[in-house]
Amino acid sequence: MRTTRSTRRRPAARWALAPLAAALLLAGCDRTAAPDAAAAAGATRAYGDIAFKPCTLANDFSTASIPAQCARFAVPENPAAPGGRTIELNIAWLAATDESATAEDPVFFLAGGPGQAATEVWPILDAAFAEVRKHRHVVLVDQRGTGKSNPLVCRDAQGNSAVMDPEATPDASAAIEFARRCAASLKADTRFYSTSDAIADLDRVRAALGAEKINLVGGSYGTRVAQQYAARYPQHTRSVVLDGVVPNELALGNDHAKNLDASLALQFARCQKLPACASKFGSDPRASLRALMARLEQAPVEVEYRDPGTGAPRTETLTSDTVAGLTRMFAYAPQAAALLPLVLNEADQGRYAPLMALAQMIQGQVSEQIMHGMQLSVICAEDADLLVKDPADDDTVLGNTLADVLIEQCKAWPHGKRPADFHAPFKSDLPTLLLSGEFDPVTPPRYGEQVVATLANGRHVVLQGQGHGTFGVGCMPKLLARFIDTTDAKALDTACLDSVGYVPPFTGFNGWEP
Repeated sequence: MRTTRSTRRRPAARWALAPLAAALLLAGCDRTAAPDAAAAAGATRAYGDIAFKPCTLANDFSTASIPAQCARFAVPENPAAPGGRTIELNIAWLAATDESATAEDPVFFLAGGPGQAATEVWPILDAAFAEVRKHRHVVLVDQRGTGKSNPLVCRDAQGNSAVMDPEATPDASAAIEFARRCAASLKADTRFYSTSDAIADLDRVRAALGAEKINLVGGSYGTRVAQQYAARYPQHTRSVVLDGVVPNELALGNDHAKNLDASLALQFARCQKLPACASKFGSDPRASLRALMARLEQAPVEVEYRDPGTGAPRTETLTSDTVAGLTRMFAYAPQAAALLPLVLNEADQGRYAPLMALAQMIQGQVSEQIMHGMQLSVICAEDADLLVKDPADDDTVLGNTLADVLIEQCKAWPHGKRPADFHAPFKSDLPTLLLSGEFDPVTPPRYGEQVVATLANGRHVVLQGQGHGTFGVGCMPKLLARFIDTTDAKALDTACLDSVGYVPPFTGFNGWEP
């Protein structure tokens, strides 16, 4: 987004660091149901001191239906006032598939965002952890403020999860007023929903389960949670996996615009190396994108298209913000990014329907799966005072408005304070495996290089041609399990990842050239 562009048409174009699995495929609709008669009868199973009941993890954008055990776990909302108000954390336990040889140290998966819930993300990731789950339990804790752990959802006048009211004039006063109304509507003291509060919750859960040590696996923003936990509780941490690495030193939001443009430059350069792509889309797809956005900035277009969910005809206004939002979300994964040159080229020639249909599909899927209130509690406490408007970002796809909106809303959002050492580099001798995608538009490989430099037993693996989130790519599931079993990242033979190739850009709606 830019200051000069209208944001009214794209309230769900989140700036979050969420993995593509959630950003494109989840609607935040976790369904927990009793799968059998035993569950209906209320059968329970203990893990440490916590009593679990059978449940199913599922969502509306995955065919996977994952049997699990679910529980509620009460914690003080204000950690400094244990006798005060409590909130209940939503927890899922996925038992090891071979419980006769189960290791004592479970895996805790930490979701991205900030604002995603681990139980809602998991159905899409479960297959990538099949090897891990053979001998280890997996524990999913919906971070406070997400999922079913007292969610902090900001809703617009139509009742939709949003960053701002879609019909409001997109200025500072509107952003502040929306945040103020949202905070007042929540049954929560939003000062106590930061990363530091969350890692204290994780350690309470760990202790209640009776696990002396745990393995931390974080994706995107979850890598920040993992680093903060491992730094505070190294004695209870066995190993750490960081996929889409967020350095502790980073102020979330500062680099989003420049990171996206750098990723697009790499991906568009791949197009120019392929004769069919270069011939179809010209010598500079980025220039075409800039020209398209400039035209829509001056004159938004009414577009007739087919609703991607129902097939019904619809008419909506296409703006430069619509294009920016679609470009950013599709840049997260190579399979989606392969469509970008084609749909942008179609729009550049006045055929806007494909772009509008895809943009509406993304907006509908993203809007409900990020809890904006929780996101504000995290960012306002940890990063907002460090956000800096960079004039160099004015000519990027996203512009500067992402930081502008956050800074304004944090003026109205009740938030806590970060620990003095919160942004200190993660320095540790814990076994740590760091993963990055070459084309990641939000947590680029240079972040992984920055973090691994202070890890004595760390190793950074970059997957060629990949985007944001690599757990399930190629042989990575086997490498992930091997690392957690051996805790020796440097000994991993990653040659099997060499077969992971680039996804060619689509040159037509039937696919790419053979």
